[in-house]
Amino acid sequence: MLLYNSATHKKETFQTHTPGHVEMYTCGPTVYHFAHIGNLRSYIMEDVLEKFLRYDGYDVNRVMNITDVGHLASDADTGEDKMLKGARREHKTVMEIAQYYTDAFFQDCQKLNIKRPAVVQPATGCIDEYIKIVSALLDKGYAYVAGGNVYFDTSKLDRYYVFNAHDEEDLAVGVREGVEEDVNKRNKNDFVLWFTKSKFEDQALKWDSPWGVGYPGWHIECSGISMKYNGEYLDLHCGGIDNAFPHHTNEIAQSESYLGHPWCPQWFHVHHLNTTTGKMSKSKGEFLTVSLLEEKGYDPLAYRFFCLQSHYRKGLVFTWENLDNAAGAYQKLVSKIAALDPKDGEVDRAVVKEYEDKFRQQMGNDLNTAQGVTALYDALKAKTNGATKLAILGSFDGVLSLSLLEKAQARRQELAKAQKAAASQGDYTVTGEGDADIDALVLARGQAKKAKDFAKADQLRDQLKEMGVEVTDVPGGAVWKRM
Repeated sequence: MLLYNSATHKKETFQTHTPGHVEMYTCGPTVYHFAHIGNLRSYIMEDVLEKFLRYDGYDVNRVMNITDVGHLASDADTGEDKMLKGARREHKTVMEIAQYYTDAFFQDCQKLNIKRPAVVQPATGCIDEYIKIVSALLDKGYAYVAGGNVYFDTSKLDRYYVFNAHDEEDLAVGVREGVEEDVNKRNKNDFVLWFTKSKFEDQALKWDSPWGVGYPGWHIECSGISMKYNGEYLDLHCGGIDNAFPHHTNEIAQSESYLGHPWCPQWFHVHHLNTTTGKMSKSKGEFLTVSLLEEKGYDPLAYRFFCLQSHYRKGLVFTWENLDNAAGAYQKLVSKIAALDPKDGEVDRAVVKEYEDKFRQQMGNDLNTAQGVTALYDALKAKTNGATKLAILGSFDGVLSLSLLEKAQARRQELAKAQKAAASQGDYTVTGEGDADIDALVLARGQAKKAKDFAKADQLRDQLKEMGVEVTDVPGGAVWKRM
């Protein structure tokens, strides 16, 4: 497998510390609000990556943190704790906010067929680990205490900027607009490992430490959680591209200084979901969530399909028109699969393997999900029987996770029900071009209109249109033809 490495800026052959086994870490949400669909694009792509690694024969231990303390409004250690901000907004405790939005996050994941990682660890559950690491960094001379806080000393590193060759002055805290300078720092890019009451007197969550009552910085949390559950050697670290600096840069600095050896060789960053006005965020414009998509009548898996049609290293522009196009294509794909007969022949395992090998090659080129989607259409065109096509599609969907076979089966059952209902009534005649599945859809539309279920009738009309079928109502029935 070739995978682009953000740390080297090139595609590399994916290798692991232990052959056949992947220690994988993904930065989880800060649970102070709902995740928007831009956040969820990263989790969809990380989910596909994990599933493809398993498909390719790896055993994967995937770990995710839940940030419920220590993430400040600015990633540069300034502003207020996002959790405290959420609690004040909703007049609840921080832990109530954390639990509510953690549950909401995983409900969204379930709707999007995102697999729950093997380990999900709230940051507040590993305080002892952070204190151990911070103490060792102080002992080794990589950290210092100033103003009651503990800081990492970036001047001790031969190389700090891992992902980009930044000009230090461009990133100087005191120079960046809107960012207050922390006078306790020896160097502009030093970062906090542990905050004490000198930072916030009213911090809701705080613990005893050798440096006073306080709480961990955001960056130390991911290092501590990963080392606890992934061990000293991490194979693959994932996150959104906005985490590359400073969050992931700081993780590398503190982890390798603590361990004394290289920590994680492979970095996987998913690029932004943008609107026509720029990067999607919680603070501007319409707050786009999975629940909002559902309220507007979209299947969440249509959004997953939308994401899979683009490469994870490209910015993806969200518009309602683009989502409509993806939703239409997704429904049409399900209809095509529903038209396959599961009883049509025996599964030809040699043909299945041929297509699986090609799928591995396509997806194995830097997780090319657009090619993975194309592979679905190639399988539908395969010169083989229906049972074999369904086996191929089911195999691919183990990675893409679009619930294609389940939705196709539900569509078949819906068609059969419509056929049975229409046959029992016998007062609605359909004339067409000899396709029983299309006949059944037109019959179902006629029955829906008769029952005054116009929403259902419109849905079926749109589905037929997507399939290239034109329906004309006539007295006592309907006539259809392919456009």
